Amino acid sequence: MSEKTILLDHGSGGLASQRLISELFLKHLDSPILRGLEDSAILENRQGRLAFTTDSYVVDPIFFPGGDIGKLAVHGTINDLAMRGATPYCLSLGLILEEGLRFDELERVIISISEACKKAGVPVVTGDTKVVPKGKGDKIFINTSGIGFVDESIDISSKNAKVGDAVILSGTMGDHGITIMTRRAGISVQGDLHSDTMPLHTLVAALLRELPGAVHALRDPTRGGVASTLNEIAENSGLGIELCDEDLPVRPEVRAACELLGLEPLYLANEGKCLAIVSGDKAEQALAVMRATPEGREAAIIGRLVAEKAGRVIINTPVGGARVVTPLHGVPLPRIC
Repeated sequence: MSEKTILLDHGSGGLASQRLISELFLKHLDSPILRGLEDSAILENRQGRLAFTTDSYVVDPIFFPGGDIGKLAVHGTINDLAMRGATPYCLSLGLILEEGLRFDELERVIISISEACKKAGVPVVTGDTKVVPKGKGDKIFINTSGIGFVDESIDISSKNAKVGDAVILSGTMGDHGITIMTRRAGISVQGDLHSDTMPLHTLVAALLRELPGAVHALRDPTRGGVASTLNEIAENSGLGIELCDEDLPVRPEVRAACELLGLEPLYLANEGKCLAIVSGDKAEQALAVMRATPEGREAAIIGRLVAEKAGRVIINTPVGGARVVTPLHGVPLPRIC
């Protein structure tokens, strides 16, 4: 392609659009289904219930340590499917491009999407591209939808949580949120700050395979962080959740950056972590299964479900005190994903 930036003509549906699709998108995202470039993808029927999800990504900056908007879009949609116990099958890809976006930046994002899809084994099978005038967008916005299949024996829902269940977090908190904030603000912090974006479907598959029936609920604590997600689980289940402050996993560099900026890791976004609500008598087994995977090697049991204080999340402190953990209020970090 000789052009160096995206033009309005690339969204016209004419020759420039066709060249963008054939010379960039198909070059990196080619699959037998996508190659037909039909108005919709025809998928072969598979046994099992269908899971369907959609999400949009407007993160700023679009490139950051540990990932970019393309990788985030793929992983986020795969994880939304996995949190219902679904095996991800395929994705759609919708792009809103701003006039003037550099081609090398766009290609970098598309290559990242391609690599993430191949590594996860979940292809893009259909898509769409629109271009808006300069000043009417911000480089690139992405929408991804996903389809997955759920075995008839699997029933994963926050409403299934029971008294005595353990709360397991698959890794450290706040890595993505603090990385975006420091990058956006130009703040330098000692240590390796990077996004935790990664797909979690293989970790979930291992849990469901090794402990059938023991996993009651799964959630990925993205916007609003662990605190907001646990409040949703408490409200949906009608139970209380008790956390132990000392058991909450946070990287030293993330904690240092949060102290510098006056932030609480519990409220920061995560893009490669899940909360698993698991039968109390299977908690240690579940922890071992998670830690045996690359995605869950830093997993920790952080709390339990209780009958008292229904709908509330309480954190017990090292000095014997306790405080209520409320959902996130306000927008301390806009455009996090």
